[in-house]
Amino acid sequence: MKIAIASGKGGTGKTTVATNLVSYLSKNKKVVLVDLDVEEPNSGLFIQGELVHEEDKFKMIPEWIQDTCTLCGNCQKVCNFHAVIQLGTQILVFPELCHSCYACSELCPTSSLPMKKKKMGELKEYKDNNLSFIESRLVIGEEQAVPLIHQTLKYVEEKFDNNIIKIFDAPPGTSCPVIEATKDADFILLVTEPTPFGLHDLKLAIDTMKELKKEFGVIINRNGVGNNDVENFCINENIPIIAKIPDSRKIAELYSSGNLLYDEIEEVKVELKKIEEFISGLFVRKVRV
Repeated sequence: MKIAIASGKGGTGKTTVATNLVSYLSKNKKVVLVDLDVEEPNSGLFIQGELVHEEDKFKMIPEWIQDTCTLCGNCQKVCNFHAVIQLGTQILVFPELCHSCYACSELCPTSSLPMKKKKMGELKEYKDNNLSFIESRLVIGEEQAVPLIHQTLKYVEEKFDNNIIKIFDAPPGTSCPVIEATKDADFILLVTEPTPFGLHDLKLAIDTMKELKKEFGVIINRNGVGNNDVENFCINENIPIIAKIPDSRKIAELYSSGNLLYDEIEEVKVELKKIEEFISGLFVRKVRV
């Protein structure tokens, strides 16, 4: 069972929900948390454990071999991302623009653009009793998050059984990294806040999930601030509101100190229980199908 936690914008409490939920679930069952916000992962601020695995992650980039190149210009023509251009008698490769599609390399008539490994980030896995935590992080200056997210998901798929609940902390927004992080999930939990900004970005996130044909529900964080527009919108659109995390100064203090919430705030534990029951229902339905 794969559950992605996403949001239309940053700062809605997505990581708060993800870290508290996996910690709560791990009291009674095995669970995996995967931080896919590879540009700025911060689940590790709240989840600790023993480091059990780490590895560098690479992408493939063409490297120009001048001696065999005939300057036919084919590589420039087939590159849709302008990562390879011909400038006079030189072929220039821009690794930041390359999508590792191999087109320039495989279609080069003289094999003058072989693909070479380039480090793009690193993956670490931590273990704490029933909880496995996986975090990937781009190296500074690396611009493309999708390849690292793809490789991280592949690592999780190969290592963990399908019966284990996997929680994906997705990047915020509605761009390509979010799509990569959510496209194979069984269900999407969209975290929002009850404000006009929250509603606006929630609608964008919902449109994205509908395009992906994903099932989704809403978690309202900081419930009690703003207005009822988010709740009314969900009711009118028949979108399930799975939980409402209350707004309180105590929560803000715990969060800013890097602490989890549910052990100290009973209302949060009650809402996490609701999410657990919802996920259990999804699991039963998936098994029956």
